[in-house]
Amino acid sequence: MFGRRILILIPHPDDEVVGAALAIRRAVKNGSLVYGLDLTHGCPQREALWPWARGADGARVEARRREAAAAARELGIARIADDGTAARRLRHALPAALARLRAAADEHAIDTLWAPAYEGAHPDHDCANALAFALARERPGLAAWEFAEYSNAGGVRRANQFFAPSGGEIAIELADEDEGRWKSHLLALYRSEAFNLRNVGGGNAPFRESFRPLPRHDYTRPPHPGRLFYERFHWVPFPIPAIDRTTGADVSAAIAEFLSGAGAAF
Repeated sequence: MFGRRILILIPHPDDEVVGAALAIRRAVKNGSLVYGLDLTHGCPQREALWPWARGADGARVEARRREAAAAARELGIARIADDGTAARRLRHALPAALARLRAAADEHAIDTLWAPAYEGAHPDHDCANALAFALARERPGLAAWEFAEYSNAGGVRRANQFFAPSGGEIAIELADEDEGRWKSHLLALYRSEAFNLRNVGGGNAPFRESFRPLPRHDYTRPPHPGRLFYERFHWVPFPIPAIDRTTGADVSAAIAEFLSGAGAAF
C-alpha cells in the first residue's frame, strides 16, 4: 500500500485525517510522496441551507479550505484543490471528477491510489471509491487500496473497521500516546466539523486505521442490506439541511451509469 507516489481521493476535507492520517505519516516517513485530491469543498451547496444561513456560504467554504491547507501542512502532503463541487453532489459530477483524477495521476506519476471504502458512510465516499475503481481498471499497473471510515451494516455502527473482512486487511495502530495526541490535533484543525468529528477515536474507541486492496464491489447495489450510515436519520418526517435524503439506491444507480459510460466493466 505504500507506493512511491500515492494519491488519496478525498471526498471532503477531513477524510484524509479520519481514515488515513496514521498511514500517511508512515508513508511520508518511508519517503513516499503523498498527494491529496479534494473531490468537493466539503460544504453542502447553498440551496441546501436554511435561507438565513445562505449569505455565509462562501465564508464557510473558504474556512473549510483553510482548514484543509493546515491539515496538509501537518501531514506533509501536497493538496490538489477542489473544483468547486459541493458536498453531496459528487454523484452528479463523476465524469468531471474522473477527468481530474486522470490528470492528477498523470501529472504526479501516481503508482498507488487510496480511497474511502464502499461502505455507505456517505454518498460522496462511495462515489470516490468508484472513481478509484474506474481509474484502476484503465491502468492495470496502478495499485488501488480502500480505507474504512464509518459503516452501519447490520445496524452496528463501526469506525475505521471493515464490516465484511476479506482477509487482506492491514490494521494500523497508534505507535504511542504522542501519536494519538497528534491525530487529535489534526482532527481539531477542522473546527467547522467539530460536531461531526466528536466521536472519532479516543475513549473506548482508540484511533486505528484499516486498509485493504480495493475489492471488486458490486456497484449496482448499495454496499450492504439495511440502513446505510448516511440513511440513519431518514426517519425524520420533515426536511432539514443537516439530513441528506440521498439513498443508497440513488448512489448505486448513479455509479452504475457512470461506470458504464466510462467503459469500466464491473
